[in-house]
Amino acid sequence: MHLMRHRALPAIVAEITPREVYEGRREWMRRLAAGALGAGLAAWAARDARAQARVAALSAVRSAVAGAVTVEKPTSRNDATTYNNFYEFGTDKSDPSRHAHTLKTRPWTVAVEGEVKKPRLFDIDALLKLAPMEERIYRLRCVEGWSMVIPWIGWSLAELIRSVEPTANAKFVEFVTLADPAQMPGLRSSVLDWPYTEALRIDEAMHPLALLAFGMYGELLPPQNGAPVRLVVPWKYGFKSAKAIVKIRFVDRQPQTAWVKAAAQEYGFYSNVNPGVDHPRWSQATERRIGEEGGIFAKKRTTLMFNGYEAQVGQLYAGMDLAKHF
Repeated sequence: MHLMRHRALPAIVAEITPREVYEGRREWMRRLAAGALGAGLAAWAARDARAQARVAALSAVRSAVAGAVTVEKPTSRNDATTYNNFYEFGTDKSDPSRHAHTLKTRPWTVAVEGEVKKPRLFDIDALLKLAPMEERIYRLRCVEGWSMVIPWIGWSLAELIRSVEPTANAKFVEFVTLADPAQMPGLRSSVLDWPYTEALRIDEAMHPLALLAFGMYGELLPPQNGAPVRLVVPWKYGFKSAKAIVKIRFVDRQPQTAWVKAAAQEYGFYSNVNPGVDHPRWSQATERRIGEEGGIFAKKRTTLMFNGYEAQVGQLYAGMDLAKHF
């Protein structure tokens, strides 16, 4: 794995499982499956090989943004790319890694419109060059009560926002994702009102930790993780981080996001990670870290306010009732 070419790997990056380990594992599985264990294991190994398929490398420098690099051990690439919520490809955790190969990420454009002085249609390659790529190792907390630590590659959303010059009427930023039934079999379900939409208050979107991500684990994003461009907001529950973005709108009123429309009593607009405000059907006080020894029986971790980013983002919500504005 190559997170930074021609540079020494920092200690925390060295803990991420390297490419050769995965390649060796797949080769061992293919050989084993071809022998005594028979056709069943061979088919399983082939599925695993497809799930682990590599994409193009993406180099980056380590971010200097305060809070952008956690000291926690990253989740393995295997877990991060095969245990996902991406309902456009199905509702089971393994569905995105099995079905997202249908997603075509070139050509790809992102329209930026609404309350901006310089609306623009960005080609994905132009976005890749808009600002220097940074590696950020963020905690990810799902509203379902599980978590990961992922090394993302991208740049602060604020870079794009400044480039289009929002007007004084721009109070919120809405993100619209791809909704193409030909590529996304999950769209045939009625789980949500497609296309998937999410939004941030503009001061949240301008915070340097809010990331437009184009890669992870030293490579371009795999389709199941939101290729070719997604949002990552580490202090909020994972569903706030829209994947496969095709449009960014600057608006003057709070948008109706996909999950607010589907179940506003369960998934609020802000959805900041908050161990003191439970989901109506389960506690948010603890979390299960995916990939840790013991699996579902592993000891749970205590969930941190704002997912551990309170020092960086707490001031955004000064004076707010976070139980009411959940």
